[in-house]
Amino acid sequence: MTSEPAPSVGNGAAAESVALARIVARQRAELDRLREAAATSAVLERAKGALMASTGCSPEAAHEQLVLRAGTARRTLLEECWLTLGALMPTAPPAEPPSAGPVSRETPTAPGTAETLGRLGLALVRVGSPQDLAGCLLDHLAPEIGADAVFLYRRGTGDGLELVGHAGVDATLAAQWHRIPPLSGIAPLEALRSGEPLWLEDVAKDRERYQLIGEVPERWPSRAWLPVPAGAAAPVALGVLRRTAGAFDPASRELLRAVARLCAGRLGALGAPAEPAAADVSQAVQTVLDALPGAAILLTPLRTPAGEVEDYRIDAAAPNAVDILGRTGRELVGTSILESYPSVAGEPLWHGYLKALGGDPYEGEPFVYEEDTAGVTMTATYSVRAARLGDGLLVTWLRHDTEERQEQRLADMQRLGNLGWANWNLITGETAWSSQVYTILGRDPARGPVALDRLADLVLPEDARALAGAVGELTRTGRSFDVPFRIRTGNAVRHLRAVAEGVTAADGVVVEVHGFVQDLTAQRSAELALVDSERAILMQRGILQAERALAARLQHALLPLPSGPVRLCGLRVEVAYLPAQAGTHVGGDWFSAIELPDDAALFVVGDVAGHGVDAVATMAQLRFTAKGMVTTGSSLTRALARLNFLLLHSRDSQSTATLVLARYEPAGRRLVWAQAGHLPPLLVRGGEVRRLDRPEGMLLGASTDPVYTAAECRLEPGDRLLMYTDGLVERPGEDIDTGLSRLADAVRTAEPGSLEALLDTLLEGERRDDVCVLDIRVPVADEAGGGAGSGGGAGGGAGDESGSGGGE
Repeated sequence: MTSEPAPSVGNGAAAESVALARIVARQRAELDRLREAAATSAVLERAKGALMASTGCSPEAAHEQLVLRAGTARRTLLEECWLTLGALMPTAPPAEPPSAGPVSRETPTAPGTAETLGRLGLALVRVGSPQDLAGCLLDHLAPEIGADAVFLYRRGTGDGLELVGHAGVDATLAAQWHRIPPLSGIAPLEALRSGEPLWLEDVAKDRERYQLIGEVPERWPSRAWLPVPAGAAAPVALGVLRRTAGAFDPASRELLRAVARLCAGRLGALGAPAEPAAADVSQAVQTVLDALPGAAILLTPLRTPAGEVEDYRIDAAAPNAVDILGRTGRELVGTSILESYPSVAGEPLWHGYLKALGGDPYEGEPFVYEEDTAGVTMTATYSVRAARLGDGLLVTWLRHDTEERQEQRLADMQRLGNLGWANWNLITGETAWSSQVYTILGRDPARGPVALDRLADLVLPEDARALAGAVGELTRTGRSFDVPFRIRTGNAVRHLRAVAEGVTAADGVVVEVHGFVQDLTAQRSAELALVDSERAILMQRGILQAERALAARLQHALLPLPSGPVRLCGLRVEVAYLPAQAGTHVGGDWFSAIELPDDAALFVVGDVAGHGVDAVATMAQLRFTAKGMVTTGSSLTRALARLNFLLLHSRDSQSTATLVLARYEPAGRRLVWAQAGHLPPLLVRGGEVRRLDRPEGMLLGASTDPVYTAAECRLEPGDRLLMYTDGLVERPGEDIDTGLSRLADAVRTAEPGSLEALLDTLLEGERRDDVCVLDIRVPVADEAGGGAGSGGGAGGGAGDESGSGGGE
């Protein structure tokens, strides 16, 4: 706001307003002086009362004692009163008469210290809270000892500390250190516990012992913490922090001790230290107002003893707030309304403020105000709003300048949309561009705008013809155009767009052209990046599909799936393989089921980590090697150890796989099996379902020295043995034991003899991994001679097996 709104007046009335403002300022200064004198008198009377209560002397003797003490210690009378109220003075020497009361035995204060304390003692009269006290201390200690921050902590509940005043620090840091629990290594707590000042003058050593305030402790390399008053029972700790490194010299230490004694009296007079809520609110509001574009102030009402509002104090102000004397923003903080805007008194606005204090927001009618700016008289229209905020008022005002506001909105729209308007008068030849057009076209405004028929000269040659043709068509027929084009600015090419339409006269002749130019470089860059991304995705998808097709052909060539159940060594064997339905890769699940030369049978189920051609290649390598080793007489555990060695020394030494091997001897229906990190087979016998206990064995490719052991069990007629990969039981978000229990329940309740029904029960919804299952059954007596197929492998090939894998 340029000034407080007022009725339109002449120059004589304006001069009277300025004179009135000066009179109000002088009266307020006199009022402040009288209030200070009254407060000083109150401090003296309280100090006299303290002496009378402690010594039993008369009022006259108490006054003489205070004067004597002040003279002996070279202090002011007010300073001595604060010390007396703080109960910090030692008892008098025996030489004094008892009626005279105690006198100080302290060493006289140095002259420089005495002057500082005198000024501080006088300033303490105007202190109304611990928060004000912190600010007052910083004002007086900064020039004397280089203080940069002040903290006041009081003892809280549970012997912790509570911040009651601070200055020189931001609100965020103060909030972080607002309450301190009773921990060791806290400097203000240590000072209160010992009752002696604590001087921290070496950050590197101090931070090893204490938790220093501040996210960057080096911000204040020297600190002092003093109990107020001195002694172990002190309720308050005073902290003085400096950005200056090095020790506090003797004079600084003497001054700080004296300041701590002096503050004890004022803190006692204030009673229990209060939360600095009002100051914090003002500071928070000021932070908000600093970021606002408009004019706003925070007002605190000043009341008479009868409770009537006689004025308002400005506690926060936005940068655009201005008073009648030209003060702006934070310069207004601490001043009063009648000093800054004297014409408000008695006006409807004043009554509106009172209404808002009562809880009803106030919004005044727009009114005209004549102001003088740089010697030029201007008329403006304002609207004022006021709303209660805590115990104060938040006042905002708006200047109604329709034309100016519309121009600002247009400028904002052009800036945000990265476009600018242009106008060409074909009759007068006049051309007008907004400033944004010069920015978009990279043209110096000093060179002026370009005529419509020369606009194509600014663009790249390959785009000039299209733009020139659109301009010619518009000037001849009035047909509007929307043409993209490019220009070069420096080493970069910018993508632009021109949109224009014509204004025709009564005879149809185009007399004026207006339109806009827009910068689409960012949008065009994003489009080109999107096209490149789509092209890369399509290429990658083609590669993945080709890889999947190749892997699938390899699997079908290497591991053909049998068409139905087969007989191996008197066992009925059924195989199921279901590829994953999610993903685009082929997996490495596989199986083997073959007869061995010694009339035994070999059953294998494996799962290679990973997908694609590499997984299929690793699967084939393991499949042929495992079959060859067991066929030539290697034990199951020996075969697993050699497969682990093979995988560790393969082309991809990072590959891993799980595997279960089982050898069945029909003469005694003996099953010997071993595993490498694979899930245990499931045995169904007499309606009971259980997992076989797994022998020791780590997955292949994980260790250079694994240990593999074998387990043995005897199969009975009617037994059913399931060997499977993890795709049958694993589900996202659940542990493997849950899946194994689900498998056991499904086997127990599924239709007898049907592997397909079992899979339908277990595999609901989309499959995320391959599923490979060997269903091995021991026929009962009446089934021993029947069944489909005999001998060979699962799939009918002589001594061969089938398997497949796919999916993800």
